Amino acid sequence: MANEVVDHGRRRFLTATTAVVGGVGVVTAVVPFIKSWEPSARAKSAGAPVTIDISKIEEGQRVTYPWRGLPVFVVNRTKAQLDALPSQDARLVDAKSDSGSAEQQPKYAQNETRSIKPEWLVLVGLCTHLGCVPDFVPVMKPEPFDPDWKGGFYCPCHKSRYDMSGRVYQGVPAPKNLLVPPYHFMDDTHIQIGVDPKEAG
Repeated sequence: MANEVVDHGRRRFLTATTAVVGGVGVVTAVVPFIKSWEPSARAKSAGAPVTIDISKIEEGQRVTYPWRGLPVFVVNRTKAQLDALPSQDARLVDAKSDSGSAEQQPKYAQNETRSIKPEWLVLVGLCTHLGCVPDFVPVMKPEPFDPDWKGGFYCPCHKSRYDMSGRVYQGVPAPKNLLVPPYHFMDDTHIQIGVDPKEAG
């Protein structure tokens, strides 16, 4: 049998081509596998926790974040707003935030500030009457809807009012305080919405 001449150039080309095609195949198989570890859009909307940076929220400011398809209000309350809270107790349905279910106001929100840290308020921004999004009206001054307004939330749809702790006023259509979602402080500048302090690891 005659000696065959080996074409080294062609062999190198075929080896390189096979390696490239194999590499592309591995990447194609691995990427969906790694992606499968990430929470799906459905899982996120079903309640995957949301971490927020509160370091840039100014005093007196409210910022809204989405969680479970709901608007969550995070408010950095001023000292004046906190000092005014007790003056409204007699006008409120549930001033001590101790009625209703644990989901409505968890144990750490069963206080006058309805919060873990007094200056930071975390609420689901949906009126407990028909689910409208109430306006944030933080300035303490007489308003057409309340001549003794000390700041808080006002729902223009049916005129329900809540104070700066999300506590509902008497004589309005809304029956309950605004809901406090599960949340905890990860550190001084980060809040995680969707996880209670006792569940945080």
